[in-house]
Amino acid sequence: MRPVGFDRTNPVHWLAFGLGSGFAPKAPGTCGSAAGVLLYLPLADLPLTIRCAVIIFAFAAGAWICGSTSRQLGGHDHGGIVWDEFVGVWITLTAVPLTPSGLLCGFLLFRLLDIVKPWPIKWVDKELHGGLGIMLDDAIAGILAALGLRVFYLLVY
Repeated sequence: MRPVGFDRTNPVHWLAFGLGSGFAPKAPGTCGSAAGVLLYLPLADLPLTIRCAVIIFAFAAGAWICGSTSRQLGGHDHGGIVWDEFVGVWITLTAVPLTPSGLLCGFLLFRLLDIVKPWPIKWVDKELHGGLGIMLDDAIAGILAALGLRVFYLLVY
């Protein structure tokens, strides 16, 4: 169901809602993250420096996309806004091998951190508002998940 204020003709709203993945009636953040994994696959073929540049650009654009959409919907971080999940899971997946198990582990750890929100994720989520706040808590979750997975892969392999 589209929220009140969502403009179906506005491409910024569609981006904020993860190309429609944020309309999931249950767990839109998880659906958005899953869509983000699929959208990461073509990025994974790019050299790391270009992939990182795309992610940084997506983060910066996301601060505006999510902030603008959030203001137009009349609230802060509507549950259907999932562009931040795209970027967070992309950050995580830069640290894992491009295998089914690597993608699954990255997805699961990112979702766990995004849902549980340990410090500093919870602090950012509560204290920073607007587009930057919407984006930053998921970026931090992505960074923490990436670091955790890198350590795991270094110790195990």
